[in-house]
Amino acid sequence: MSLRSRQEPVRRLQRNRTDAESASAQVATEYEQIQKAKTMDVGIIMNGVTGRMGTRQHLVRSILAIRSQGGVKTNKGDVIMPDPILVGRNEEKLRSLANQYGLKKYSTDLDTCLSDPYNQIYFDAQTTNMRKVGVLKAIRAGKSLYCEKPLAPNLEEALLLCREAAKAKVITGVVQDKLWLPGLVKLKHLIDTGFFGKILSVRGEFGYWVFDGKEKPCQRPSWNYRKEDGGGIITDMLCHWRYVIDNLFGPVSSVSCLGATHLESRIDENGKEYKCTADDSAYATITCENGVVCHFNSSWTVRVRRDDLLTIQVDGTNGSAVAGLHKCVAQSAAETPTCVWNPDVENPENYFEDWNDASPGTPVDNAFKVQWELFLKHAVASETFPWTFLEGAKGVQLAELALRSWEERRWIDVPQLEV
Repeated sequence: MSLRSRQEPVRRLQRNRTDAESASAQVATEYEQIQKAKTMDVGIIMNGVTGRMGTRQHLVRSILAIRSQGGVKTNKGDVIMPDPILVGRNEEKLRSLANQYGLKKYSTDLDTCLSDPYNQIYFDAQTTNMRKVGVLKAIRAGKSLYCEKPLAPNLEEALLLCREAAKAKVITGVVQDKLWLPGLVKLKHLIDTGFFGKILSVRGEFGYWVFDGKEKPCQRPSWNYRKEDGGGIITDMLCHWRYVIDNLFGPVSSVSCLGATHLESRIDENGKEYKCTADDSAYATITCENGVVCHFNSSWTVRVRRDDLLTIQVDGTNGSAVAGLHKCVAQSAAETPTCVWNPDVENPENYFEDWNDASPGTPVDNAFKVQWELFLKHAVASETFPWTFLEGAKGVQLAELALRSWEERRWIDVPQLEV
């Protein structure tokens, strides 16, 4: 037996000892981190969550889901545990909602809730026209603020909230949930990996038939169709398309929009007919600074014959993709069929076959919950969160300019927004 052969068992033993010492050190480090980790209970004032979206997405599928999973872990290993108090104007609705989900804290006294230092975060899901008063009170109380979109009914008010928050040096955030939809996450993955080559155009189709209440109950609140109450699909949806376009395709540069009120009347929650004064459909073309052309149709008077309630098609030099709420399919240049125009015979081509599922390979959680977790880590642990009040104001800006474009029947440039 050679000297090297005789020494090999010794070397193996030394390697095993080194590996064991390394593993032991790693375990000790992790144990030390666990010992140092702390759970931080964070009071959250949730104003206006008795409504459909506030209850379902923000309370149940976000805050209560985060509590059920044991909180949110920060990069340092600490755990943030949200502790909500429900706030609103109707005590009976608040009591019923709290009892339904086993919550003990609710109040109709916003001022008292804001004066309690335990409540670090103020969340506002009220109707847009009512948001300003509560947000300004929360700013003066020094709370971190998280709000539904639109941030305000007009740009002037949105910028006022931005400026007041900046003066008070408080943390702000605006809901931009579409960025974390599974379908759009998969679409973003294709963009980031260069699948499209040069992106040429984007086509968005959103909407569904909202019954007028005369034959079937209306599945959206009546205020959505009254301009005087902050309703209108342009105000609602152009805020979404602004952050989707800015974050995925490039900074917005101009807009041309046509709105319409296709249904003249509807039945409200009390069974009474009312006149629709807000737009229920919008047809907007939006350009980006990099030359990408985006067109979004948004309507509550359209019947669905497409892959999903929202579809976004992106066409590029090297390929195309269509994203829905959950799925995303793609077609590369090599897979693109040769199309020949011949209206005299039925086309034998099935254009749905030559598309493949696209996936980043990572499971995606509820979009609202994902952004809530990011905001909690930002507000409590100073982690990155770029979706501030200013980003929310950009959505209001685009909606306001789209309304102006409709009124003046012309293209409108979108200037850079600063506080």
